[in-house]
Amino acid sequence: MSEIPSKREKTRQRMVSAAGRCFKSHGFAGIGVDGIAQAAGVTSGAFYSHFGSKDAAFDAALALGLDEVMVGIPEFQREHGANWVSAFADYYLGKSHRADLSGGCAMTTLSPEVVRAEPAVHTAYEAKMTQIADLIAQGLKGNTKAEVLGRAWAMLGVLIGGLTITRAVKSRKVAEEIASSIRAAAIETAGVTRIVNKM
Repeated sequence: MSEIPSKREKTRQRMVSAAGRCFKSHGFAGIGVDGIAQAAGVTSGAFYSHFGSKDAAFDAALALGLDEVMVGIPEFQREHGANWVSAFADYYLGKSHRADLSGGCAMTTLSPEVVRAEPAVHTAYEAKMTQIADLIAQGLKGNTKAEVLGRAWAMLGVLIGGLTITRAVKSRKVAEEIASSIRAAAIETAGVTRIVNKM
């Protein structure tokens, strides 16, 4: 039986969530501590009490965002069976996800921020992204682990890059055309899927 979070833990969770939304919407350089604190409904002093720095808040927000992906992928695999890649691509490139910058996937919005971060952030990011690729690979058929893992990385690259482009163009028509093409490419790249046993 899990313990009920304390008031301090709940406050921290709220601040991490708010930090994630702020960093996704504005980028690391585009939002300050005061803005994150305001979004979380706390004082700047409370923010520093929990994190000590904006960098630490980014680390926590990045971890939370990637953890959400690690929870979501197995859910798609269990719910959609052999069609899980198609369902995941539909969601990932769908209008609602494309429009939801602050609440969208951390892989797309926060990866560019990691590029400019300290080496320790790169290490933490790599570890979680490797876990995500492993989860995807578990839902793919292939002759070797290296083969399915390679297809998993390729699928991730197609979807992450594709979502970025659809968000960057102005025309909705062009965005839809890109999304359709990327969806097809992601499914083709993933290759033959397999049904993951339900828990």
